[in-house]
Amino acid sequence: MFDFLPADVMPRPPKTDSRIAPLQQSPEFAAALRLTGQNPLVLDRLKNTLVLQRDLHGVRTAMVNRAHIAKPLRLLEMLQEEGLHRTPVILSPDNPVPELARLGAVPLMSPAKVALWDLNIDQDARRAALHQKWRNRLNHAERQGLRITRQNMPGDAQHWLLTADALQQQANRYKSWPAALTLAYAQANPGDAKLFQAFEGKDPVAAMLILRHGLGATYHVSHATARGKELSAHNLLLWEAASWLSAKGCSQLDLGVINTEDAAGLARFKLGTGARLQTLGGTWAYWHPARRLLRPLAALDRRMMAA
Repeated sequence: MFDFLPADVMPRPPKTDSRIAPLQQSPEFAAALRLTGQNPLVLDRLKNTLVLQRDLHGVRTAMVNRAHIAKPLRLLEMLQEEGLHRTPVILSPDNPVPELARLGAVPLMSPAKVALWDLNIDQDARRAALHQKWRNRLNHAERQGLRITRQNMPGDAQHWLLTADALQQQANRYKSWPAALTLAYAQANPGDAKLFQAFEGKDPVAAMLILRHGLGATYHVSHATARGKELSAHNLLLWEAASWLSAKGCSQLDLGVINTEDAAGLARFKLGTGARLQTLGGTWAYWHPARRLLRPLAALDRRMMAA
C-alpha cells in the first residue's frame, strides 16, 4: 500500500474526553459546509453543537443532527436565544433523549442504530474479533494479488467512485451527500478525505472513501464491481483502512446506520467487523409556539422512541 501524496497528516494528540463527535457535529463538516456557501450555526456555549438551517418545502427549518444532547431544555432555550423561537426544529440526537416528549417535541422516526468499530485495540486482537465468515473473506482477498492504493480524494466530480455512488443512489432510491459536499470536505480538510482503491492489474474493482474528523473517522462512500465482489475486495479495503487509521491515531470508525430490512447484506458486512451497535435518539420535531399543544401528542408516542 502507498500514498500518491508525499506525506500524510500526522497522528493527532490524545484527547481527554472519551466521546468522539460524529462527523455531522465535527468542525471538519462545518468547514465543508461553509465552503459550499452554507452558514451553519455553531452553539459554542453548548460544546459547539452544529445547527443547520435549510428550506424544507418552503419552510425555513433548523436541523440538529447527531448531536449528543445531555440537556435538551438548555438546547431548546439556546435556539430561542439565537432568534429561532418561531423556527421549526428537527432534532436527531446521537443518544436517546426521552425528555424531549415532556418538552413538547413530537417523534417522527423511531431510533436507528449505528455500528462503531473500536480501533484502539491492537491489530491482532482486532483481527481475532472479526466474525468467522468476515475473516474468511479477508483471507480470500489477501490471496488474490490485489493492489491497494491510498490517496487524498481528488477534486474530480466525475471520479468513478462518485459516479458509481450516484447511480447506486438512483437505483436504490435513497439520497446521500451530494458530490459537491464530498469534494468540499476534501478541499476544506486536506488529508482527511482518504480514498482507498483495489486494483486487479490496471482495473479498479473496488473503492472506499473514509472521512477523518478529530480522533474519529466515518465510512462515507464505497463501491465494488461484480469482479470486486468475487474477490472480496471490500473486506480487504475496509481492513486496510482500519489498520491505517489506527496507526494514525484514530480511535473509532463510524460505519454508519445499520438497516437490516432494506440493506441486510451491507448490515452483515458492517457488523462482521465486530463493531458495536449504538442506539441513536430517533427524529423529533419541535416548534416553540405550539409546544404546549403538542405535548400530549408527544406523550402518546413516547413508546415509539424508547431505546
